[in-house]
Amino acid sequence: MVSPSSSHPASPMSAAGRLHAPANPVPHVVLATADATTQDLQAETLAKARAFAAPLIADETLDTGENILQHADAVAAILADIGGSLAMQAASYLVYACPHLNKPEEIMAKAFGPHLAQLAMQTNQLVHVQRLSRAAEPHTQGPDNTPLSPRLQTENVRKMLLAFSRDLRVVMLRLASRLQTLRHYAATKLPVPPVLASESLQVFAPLANRLGIWQIKWEMEDLSFRFVEPATYKDIARLLDEKRAERERYMVALRERLQQALASQGIEANVEGRPKHIYSIVKKMRGKSLPFERVFDVRALRVVVPSVADCYQVLSWVHEHFVPIAEEFDDYIAKPKANGYQSLHTVVRDADGGPIEVQIRTQAMHEHAEHGVAAHWAYKEAGAKGYAGVSANSEYDTKIAVLRQLLAWERDLSGAAQQQAQDKGLFDDRIYVLTPDAAVVELPQGATPIDFAYTVHTNLGHRCRGAKVDGAMVPLNTQLANGQTVEITAIKEGGPSRDWLNPELGFLASPRARAKVRAWFNAQVSAETIARGREAVEKSLQRLGRTAIRLDDLASQLGFKSADGLFEVVGKDEYSLRNIEVLLNPPEPALEPDEYFQKKFNGAVARKSPSGVLVVGVDSLLTQLSRCCKPAPPDAIGGFVTRGKGVSIHRQDCSNFRELASRHAERVIEVRWGEHKGPDGSVYPVDVSVEAFDRQGLLRDISEVFAKEKMNVIGVQTQSVKGTAWMTFTVEIGDAVSLNRVLVTVRGVKGVRAARRR
Repeated sequence: MVSPSSSHPASPMSAAGRLHAPANPVPHVVLATADATTQDLQAETLAKARAFAAPLIADETLDTGENILQHADAVAAILADIGGSLAMQAASYLVYACPHLNKPEEIMAKAFGPHLAQLAMQTNQLVHVQRLSRAAEPHTQGPDNTPLSPRLQTENVRKMLLAFSRDLRVVMLRLASRLQTLRHYAATKLPVPPVLASESLQVFAPLANRLGIWQIKWEMEDLSFRFVEPATYKDIARLLDEKRAERERYMVALRERLQQALASQGIEANVEGRPKHIYSIVKKMRGKSLPFERVFDVRALRVVVPSVADCYQVLSWVHEHFVPIAEEFDDYIAKPKANGYQSLHTVVRDADGGPIEVQIRTQAMHEHAEHGVAAHWAYKEAGAKGYAGVSANSEYDTKIAVLRQLLAWERDLSGAAQQQAQDKGLFDDRIYVLTPDAAVVELPQGATPIDFAYTVHTNLGHRCRGAKVDGAMVPLNTQLANGQTVEITAIKEGGPSRDWLNPELGFLASPRARAKVRAWFNAQVSAETIARGREAVEKSLQRLGRTAIRLDDLASQLGFKSADGLFEVVGKDEYSLRNIEVLLNPPEPALEPDEYFQKKFNGAVARKSPSGVLVVGVDSLLTQLSRCCKPAPPDAIGGFVTRGKGVSIHRQDCSNFRELASRHAERVIEVRWGEHKGPDGSVYPVDVSVEAFDRQGLLRDISEVFAKEKMNVIGVQTQSVKGTAWMTFTVEIGDAVSLNRVLVTVRGVKGVRAARRR
């Protein structure tokens, strides 16, 4: 590990004072702009907070081995250096007192007010969340049980730090605390946990950069990089140390020369050297693939002048007295960057050929670049020639710009005005919670445990039946808050509830989760339809005796991509099973009428069928009595040759028979009844319609008439409408003559108005 003496003056190792935490009983304080009374009250609160926490934390140590009270003193001093309010400095003590109190928020609210108590509690909660996340990072998994990439986890933690609380002071307290932790490791030369150093470099330093807290940003970067890559740090420090004294003398002389030259021309210029930090040099070397010798701004000056005209006058003097490198000149005044950054950048060579970078800008441009919307992080991380980073034009960046303004305002605000600024909902649209393994999960504001479950894994959402938030069971429609740890209780198998889709019940806030629930129910309906269609198809195949056929092959032959596609349309009654019958049992080619009858009936003799009907045909010719008219002897009958079902026998006065005969006269054949053998002969079912006034016992009386005549009733249908009974009796008769006799008797039953054969 590099010793402090090996670092150049601009590095964080150049002064021992930057490595050791101050141990003053009351840290140095920078007072916000307020009247004397307010300052006295704030100073009193700070002293009171330290006195309150000291007995609780004086003998305690952090995980790093640092004494907690000394750590809190150092954090308060860092906050004072960057202009943090006295309330923030007081909170640096109360944060560490929280774990030692039974009801910390209630106790601190009584002693210091609710706002300061809430600040301490939120910061303490964030400390706990970060500790869990850091401990779980090596084996953290993200949604769908896939390993969470370090880059994604880092970005989630960064977002969580910003979105954790509306109070920006929480984030600033954490930044100051982390910087002091790094200083402690550097001063004690203790081994640094790799996860802590990496998190500091990848999360905390960029966050300080985005917030514009430059003092914390550069020191944290160099300290973290020193621990992450000690060999590289040592190499760059060695290169910077070479001829360091000579370089510093040269830059002092150059600065004085330029200052005097501009003063002689009437320009009030502020000329300063630009410190170059080790991590910044390494980042530029890697980002632009440059050797150390090509990093031109190791020697650099910044000139701040009153007006734009003065900027170009300074540029003219620099180019006149040094040799400019044309490809390294950029005029961001005439053509500002997209984020509004303005300045003149030029690189020149001195008499010895050494490069010197010079930045020239007005005071307004300087303030804008250092503290305004065109934040230094956007200029460096998303500039046209910079390194891969976040665009400065996004909505996210706009929020950061507002945060930067809050940081500037925070020093000047107090009481109700300060609370009003805190209440700005900068990240109200998103929240960040943790899995039990401390993976950060991003959710919409108002999200519930069910939203969380669906974000982690779709199947987990379907099976979700309960949830614990920070170890306590909660209803599934509980709204989650930043930093909470959520654990889902799930059943082995199951699905969502339809209540989850009811917006009034508040179970779901995420449109993505709501879509997944709808998709599950749609899949269930589809599965039921497919099952119904499969059953119908399989029954049809059993009837046809073709159960051995592969269903996928059958579906393909019918033009479907899969068997499920066939089952679905059949289950919806959108596809006739007759198509399957035709495919598996195609009909014989149709014959011309003359050819058909010549083949079937030419020269044949009359034969009697099993139904007692004589037809012109062959032995055992299939005949059937039609159901539409139910003929019985001695009705006048006719035959119609069907396709595949033999000869259908109709009454001559049957409307269906007349229709068929008019369209297919060639298929009508002559038939007649065979010899009738009396009561022991064949019987025929016929329908009898009865209309009567409805009364009790009517059905019994009519049935007794058929029974006395020894006619078997095989079916009855009745319907009563407004006192009129409509009845249809299906009876078996030997001939139509006996039926006519019975109908006369039925008409004589009390209440019967009409009785006739259908």
